[in-house]
Amino acid sequence: MTRIPRTDERRLWDSLMEMARIGATPGGGVGRLALTDLDREARDLFVRWAEDAGCTVRIDRIGNIFARRSGGDESLPPVMTGSHLDTQPLGGRFDGIFGVLAGLEVVRTLNDAGIATRHPIEVVVWTDEEGARFRAGTAGSSAFTGLRSVDDMLALRDPDGKTLGAELARIGYAGNAPVGGMAVAAFFEAHIEQGPILEAEGTTIGAVQGAQGQRCFLVTVEGEEGHAGTMPMDRRRDALLGAARMVDALNAIAFRHRPMPVITVGSLRVRPDSPNTIPGAVTFTIDSRHPDDATLDRVGAEMRSTCEDIARDLDLALVMTETSHRASVSFDPDCVEAVRRAAARLGHTCRDIYSGAGHDACNMAHITPTGMIFVPCEKGISHNEKENARPEDLAAGADVLLHVLVERAGAGAASPGASTV
Repeated sequence: MTRIPRTDERRLWDSLMEMARIGATPGGGVGRLALTDLDREARDLFVRWAEDAGCTVRIDRIGNIFARRSGGDESLPPVMTGSHLDTQPLGGRFDGIFGVLAGLEVVRTLNDAGIATRHPIEVVVWTDEEGARFRAGTAGSSAFTGLRSVDDMLALRDPDGKTLGAELARIGYAGNAPVGGMAVAAFFEAHIEQGPILEAEGTTIGAVQGAQGQRCFLVTVEGEEGHAGTMPMDRRRDALLGAARMVDALNAIAFRHRPMPVITVGSLRVRPDSPNTIPGAVTFTIDSRHPDDATLDRVGAEMRSTCEDIARDLDLALVMTETSHRASVSFDPDCVEAVRRAAARLGHTCRDIYSGAGHDACNMAHITPTGMIFVPCEKGISHNEKENARPEDLAAGADVLLHVLVERAGAGAASPGASTV
């Protein structure tokens, strides 16, 4: 049986910190929007590192980067791992980036130990996962898996009217390789949890069972504007009062279900937004998520009826429109079990967990057996300059990733003298 070495914790950390210098923000985070000059610098650095590790690199039409470590049988489909290098405007150093560089660290470790695999291993950088610039999110993996058309993704525009396709060409990452249409043996994505559960429990590895379903709504509440000084309280049709009661009631709905959904009102606009005018209209968003689709549907119905009741009581008009609906995703049971098994073999505590966020792995689950590996992040903070993770936890996640990739790719012989687990 092939003896599998540990990854190099210091090398992984140093790579993460070097990548974090590209787009570094004053608050200690990273602002590296998709297909900007900073994104190009990050991509260039990854490509150089991958080629230095002996990988061949190809780039497809949507800008996804695939760094391939050859297998003993090149006719076999690759085992893939990876994530993304783009960030939120004021994002962190680990969201997405850890998944890419953990994959690269696996390749480096296999090279150091002289371990061959039957299947090729590919480390992928997906284009525009965050959606912060082109407002789509998981653009590259959506196109690769056929969930969205390549042409539609290339035509996306940023707030300045620049298209995704034109920006790919500008930074030199409009590749020639076809998008998708290829067999993939399995896909694993390592990621920080972006939540507080693992850290709070003192658990090192999360074996991700799947990702929550999501339903989003746009709600418009309409009343009537009036003078703040002359309109009596009992004659007002205050849209903001109605919206405020709705927000409070929506929050209460979450606590009536077990396990609890998460319900967020994240954006609210008031018309006319004047200090001495009674608000005549309010528009707000609702983001609701739960791992069970049936529960999510019941929550959606409760939210709608609750908002309608409040609007009726206050003599307000209500329009509630569903803007997006993403079904929950279940990861491959064998891939989940492989993560559990690797964690146990390595002596790490492990628990099953669901992802509250969407990931490229959620798209890949539609076309190939897929799994995710979570590691703790400090206080569950993510999409924030304060995002942080411990080097030893990141290395533990990379070690688990190494084991599951070798298991799926089929190991050959190791060179003598390799340090092992």
